[in-house]
This record gives sequence, structure tokens and C-alpha cells, in this order.
Amino acid sequence: MKTDIEIAQEAQMSPIIDIARSIGLDEDDIEMYGKYKAKVSLGVWERIKDRPSGKVVLVTAINPTPAGEGKTTNTVGLGMALNRLGKKAIIALREPSLGPSFGIKGGAAGGGYAQVLPMEDINLHFTGDIHAVTSAHNLLAAILDNHLHQGNDLNIDPRQVMLRRVMDLNERALRNIVLGLGGKINGVPRESGFDISVASEVMAALCLATDLMDLKERFKKMVVAYTFDGKPVTAADLKAAGSMALLMKDAIKPNLVQTLENTPAFVHGGPFANIAHGSNSIVATRMGMKLADYMVTEAGFGADLGAEKFFDIVCRYGGFKPAAVVLVATVRALKNHGGVPKSQLGEKNMSALAQGIENLEKQLENINKYGVPVVVALNEFPGDTAEEMDFITARCAALGAEVALSQVWAKGGAGGEELARQVIKAAEKPNEFKFLYHNELPLQDKVACVCQEIYGADGVSYAPEALKRLNQYQEQGYGHLPVCIAKTQYSLSDNPDLKGRPRGFTVSVKEVRLSAGAGFIVALAGTVMTMPGLGKTPAAENIDILENGQIVGLF
Repeated sequence: MKTDIEIAQEAQMSPIIDIARSIGLDEDDIEMYGKYKAKVSLGVWERIKDRPSGKVVLVTAINPTPAGEGKTTNTVGLGMALNRLGKKAIIALREPSLGPSFGIKGGAAGGGYAQVLPMEDINLHFTGDIHAVTSAHNLLAAILDNHLHQGNDLNIDPRQVMLRRVMDLNERALRNIVLGLGGKINGVPRESGFDISVASEVMAALCLATDLMDLKERFKKMVVAYTFDGKPVTAADLKAAGSMALLMKDAIKPNLVQTLENTPAFVHGGPFANIAHGSNSIVATRMGMKLADYMVTEAGFGADLGAEKFFDIVCRYGGFKPAAVVLVATVRALKNHGGVPKSQLGEKNMSALAQGIENLEKQLENINKYGVPVVVALNEFPGDTAEEMDFITARCAALGAEVALSQVWAKGGAGGEELARQVIKAAEKPNEFKFLYHNELPLQDKVACVCQEIYGADGVSYAPEALKRLNQYQEQGYGHLPVCIAKTQYSLSDNPDLKGRPRGFTVSVKEVRLSAGAGFIVALAGTVMTMPGLGKTPAAENIDILENGQIVGLF
């Protein structure tokens, strides 16, 4: 089969104005970024906000393994399949970060015959949204350091500056740095560092805001440092929120593109899923709900991270609920969770499958806690046997979940029609969606609730400083915020080596951060990198552009 980029480059794209017209938009509603990309004006919302809402379908997955699950590919394929069945569907994805694109992934726009286009543009700069996030974040950092240099009227303790700088590349050498060296003229020396741009609170705020003014209000609330007497200092105190919002005036507008089969697609925002909430923007999702019968979106990594945060954070702020959930799994990945190395995943191994399927069962149990109908998408790989498929189907049926075979990677929308039919049925079932916890629950109890109910932990332990911070935030009036737990994506626990369904473990919270602007408390469990590094052979080494302008190496 051809590579992803070969398939994408041979596709026949429709002019983006035709894609816009297919969902009821016209020339005045969009701002063109070339022939195949556009931003949608926020003014569209005022015209459509009172329309009936379409159904939100969330696509999530088991804990990811090197064997691959195909969550984005199935999101794209499901949207195309729904349109093939006569339903009006729009999909929504996050924007790929340059860090993973040049690091390990080489691209993040779906795969095979289920991709969003133009694939190269989406993976490389796109419409500049992530660069806008980088600029707004670093403007705030520059204003803060300038305030220290110009006399520090706010009495900021340089040792308690929480804000780091960001860039949209993997760069381990910048994780820890010292600023202000070289004499008095160069500022106040202090320790700091860089995070990747998609881990910025600015990005999280962008994706949870409902419009530009809401985004500006969230910027005002961002706590960037503390005074010598322990009082929080915000972006509003530094008078930075207005200029930050100005830099985001275009980034707040959703990006409209298309799939290989010309299904409309919003690709907007890109918060990390193991650090932030890992979903596309509320602006794009709400707009899609009013323009289509089905709004198909995805949440980052496994359901223990992405789906939990989508339910408890995104739905809470967006004011919507999912009509159905798709849980993506593969026979290969389940056997990997059962202890089979990647080199042997093509061999039938029922005992390993029986052990690994516990991961899928736990994720199903978790989704059921929210009262939403769920369909398991069994992403087909060559070598999967009928016995393995039947085993998974029977185990899922015992938990009340239908299973549909997905062949979207090889067949596009046609390979997702069985899944689409199951999703349509699921979305018509009674829906008793509820949050896992209430806002009024104390922060410690919220963390414990997620760790015990979703991860299956026996309890939670805190580093002394982390517990101190958590109690401090509770006392300062932030106790009503939801919690966003940052942990490894490779395990239900905070230990990436514990596959399947771990039991008898305690989640270790090493650090707690306040994201008052985005609107959540971050608890960092285990080892979580907010600035990734490049591997020994980064994807960037195989990415190139030829003399004729053709891009190679993205996949």
C-alpha cells in the first residue's frame, strides 16, 4: 500500500469554499488561507447559535502501545462513513505540534485512506495558531521579566516565578536554564526553563474559551508568580492580557479543511493530553454541532486521560454532552498489553489477549461511569483471526458494548460504515451523562476520585510541596476548579511499565500547578515531561523537500 503522504498528495481536494458551502457557510463567513484552508469567522456563531444541536460523538482509545491503535484515523474514517450513509457529519481534530512531527510521529493527520488534507500544511505551521500561542505566552514572560528589571513594584519573588517560556519543538537542552546573566542591564538572574508550546496554559485557555473576550478574561486570571509574602500575581496585574488577546485574534477562529473524501473538518487547537486536557477547541466543537447532524471529535491518548478530561473539563465548560463514545482498540495492542513484544504481535496468542483485554474492559467500565453509550471500534490489522475477534466481541458484550470492525485505514469511509451504523444506533439510546465529581468537592477528593475510579488506584500519595500547593489553592478560592491529572499515557497507572489493568498501586503526585486562566488544577503524577526531547533517530532526519517543492518523509 502507498504511504500516507503519497495517498495525500494524489488526493483530489475540493476548493475550501465548496467545503464551506456544504455546511451552509458562504464567502463572507470564511477567511481564505490559500485554496484549501480557511478560518471561520466567529460572527457565524451569532447566526447559528439558536439552531438545534447535532450529536457529539467522542472517539477515544485504550492505553496506547507501540503497536498503534489508530484513534485519529478512526475519527476521520467515522466522519466520512457517516456522510456516506446520508448523515451530515463534521469532524474536529487538534492541530499537530511541530515537536512530535519532527520527533517521533512524522505527522498527525490520520493515516492511510482516512486523512485530513492538506496533510503537509496541517503538520507544518498550518495557519500559524501554535506560533500565535508561542508569541502570546512569551510576551507575558517578557513583560514579567521586564517588571522585575524595572523595579518590581508588585514585589514579585524571583524564586517563585511559575511561568516558563515555550517553543514548538522538542528541545531537552532548554528544560532548565538561567536567565538574566551578563550584568545588570540584562535583567534579574533567575532559574527558569522552556516547555513545549502545546503545554502552555495559553493553548489550554484557547481551547476552553468560547470567544475572544472570554479568552482575554482567562488570560487575566493566569497566575504567573507569587510575591514575597505569598500572594498570587496574575497577567492582569502585569497589564498583559490585552496585548496577549490581540496576538490571538486570528488563532481563536476555527480552521476549516477537509478529509480525503471531502468531509468538512475543523482542525483547531492542540493542548497536550498528558499535561493539559487534550481536545480541540470548544469554539470549533460548538460550531460544528450547529452545522451538522454529527460532530465527531477525539480526545488525546487513552480514555483514562483524554476521555476523562473531555467529560470532566471540556463538557463542563462547553455546556454540551456526548451522545456516544467510540473506543478504539486493536488485537495487536491488546496482546501487547498482555505482555507480547512488538516483534511477535502477528502471532495468535489467546492467553496474552485474555490478559491484555483487561485494559479495554477497564476503559469500558470507566466510560460507563459517565452514563454514555459506547461502541468499540476494532481496528483491523492483517493477521487478525476470527477467534481473536470473537473473543473481544464476547467480552465487550458482557459489559454492554457493541463491537464494530473498522477498516478505514485501508478502505476509507467505506471501511467504516459498519462502525457508523453502530454509532448511529448508540447515539439514539438513552443518555444519562454525568460528571465524575461535582465542583464543590475539595481538590484532594477530586484527585482521589479520578485516581481511584478511573485509574483503579488504591490511593494517592503527595510530595510535601505538592500537598502544600494543593491546600494553598483550596484556601485561595480555587477549590471549585476541575482537576487535570498529568501522567503517562502508556498505563492506567502512573508507571508506564504497568500494562493491562494494574492493581494494588498508589498514584504519586510529585507536583501541583495552578492553571487559573485555563480553568483547572494540574496534578503531575509520576514522571511527566513538559518539554520532550528528540530520540536517537528523530523523524526530522527523514523529512525533506525536493527541488520541485514535493515534501517527503511525513507519514
